[in-house]
Amino acid sequence: MESFSAEARHRYDALVGVASETVVGLDFDGTLSPIVADPTRAVIHPEGPAVLAAVAARVRAVALVTGRPARQVVALGRLDEVADALPTGARLLVRGQYGHEHWDSTSREFTSPAVPAGLAAFAEELPGLLAAEDAADAYVEDKGLALAVHTRRLDEPAVAFARLAPRLADAAERHGLGLEPGKYVLEVRAPGMDKGRALRDVVAATDAGGVLFAGDDLGDLEAFQAARTLRAQGLPTLLVCSGSTEGEAQQALAEVTDIVVPGPEGVLALLRGFAESAGRAASLA
Repeated sequence: MESFSAEARHRYDALVGVASETVVGLDFDGTLSPIVADPTRAVIHPEGPAVLAAVAARVRAVALVTGRPARQVVALGRLDEVADALPTGARLLVRGQYGHEHWDSTSREFTSPAVPAGLAAFAEELPGLLAAEDAADAYVEDKGLALAVHTRRLDEPAVAFARLAPRLADAAERHGLGLEPGKYVLEVRAPGMDKGRALRDVVAATDAGGVLFAGDDLGDLEAFQAARTLRAQGLPTLLVCSGSTEGEAQQALAEVTDIVVPGPEGVLALLRGFAESAGRAASLA
């Protein structure tokens, strides 16, 4: 907690005071798991499941708000294991594919909408777009409701990302889809949903009295902005940037968050401390 500014410390303490009413929203990649070259191997930090269970026992709900498919994040995050460890009444939620897909620790059921119109046509066009920009070897991840083009494995990932961004944005628009940029990844998906809306929906559904949100990438900006709007409406909030050295995301997020911590380990340390602080406050009440 030594790195907290006085203002951030005040916000942290205010949130501890309403911990039992708080929703803790978390991105997955770069926040609970390290960024790796193969996104299918981005498993949760070894300490993650225990920390999530400890936090969920003290708050209204823990919600993983992620661009990943819900089934994938449940597997990579060992969330069935976390759910088994939760006390009665604790809630763990997943809002996958930017909020399109749902899972919760009570029912263990998945819900997902239909594949967006236009995605199949975009998929047919994509190999030609990649070849035209000398990026045929980019890794394409089929996420069911979206296609994500990763440039991380290419020789010059930043250069390839910059070349592809406008081409993919144009193609996405022609097919009635949206483009979501991230760290060396360009994701084409259905419009109309983002992490901000997903977070607001969770807050409303749980009647939350406070919000802690942690993320690391540009796709998290909407969630941070949604939380700042809730703050302006009087809700206690704490906004946490999971630090990274990649791209311009950290600078953009640092401007709208309260504290920057060193990656997943820093996020988990903060969450562990929050759960402990909430426990002490509850014992004194």
